[in-house]
Amino acid sequence: MPKPDIDALDRRILHELQIDATTPLEEIARRVGSSKTPVWNRIRRMRDAGVIERQVAIVSPEAVGLHACFFVLVRTSLHSADWLERFVTAVNRHPEIQAAHRLAGDIDYILQVRVPDARAFDAFYRRLIEDVEIFNVTSLMSMEEIRNETALTVLPSPSE
Repeated sequence: MPKPDIDALDRRILHELQIDATTPLEEIARRVGSSKTPVWNRIRRMRDAGVIERQVAIVSPEAVGLHACFFVLVRTSLHSADWLERFVTAVNRHPEIQAAHRLAGDIDYILQVRVPDARAFDAFYRRLIEDVEIFNVTSLMSMEEIRNETALTVLPSPSE
């Protein structure tokens, strides 16, 4: 389904939802300078069109014991469709992987992994390399999370 055109009001609504999706509809409408029914219709249209993919609770990793964050840089010497399918299956099999990206450049993939500690990371790593052959892996442990935003920059430009 094609994505609808997103106008300035849609962008202000998206901004408010990204701050707190539990904000009452009346409050969102007030903040964006509209009334409740048009705002609700726009939210429903953006949900139906896939602009709003889902609404979630953002949980503190530390609060649930996931104190260690690792970035795993993966290089492969295999670039077949079969290898890629096995790799994607392996990535989706491991709930410790929060994010995975295919990259341009010397590194083929980067994984963000959340685990309780280094021992748990080692166990994760061993399971991953059992699932799929990897040419080279570099693991980097995050010492401090300085910024981690889930919200996209969607506010309209001043000209909108």
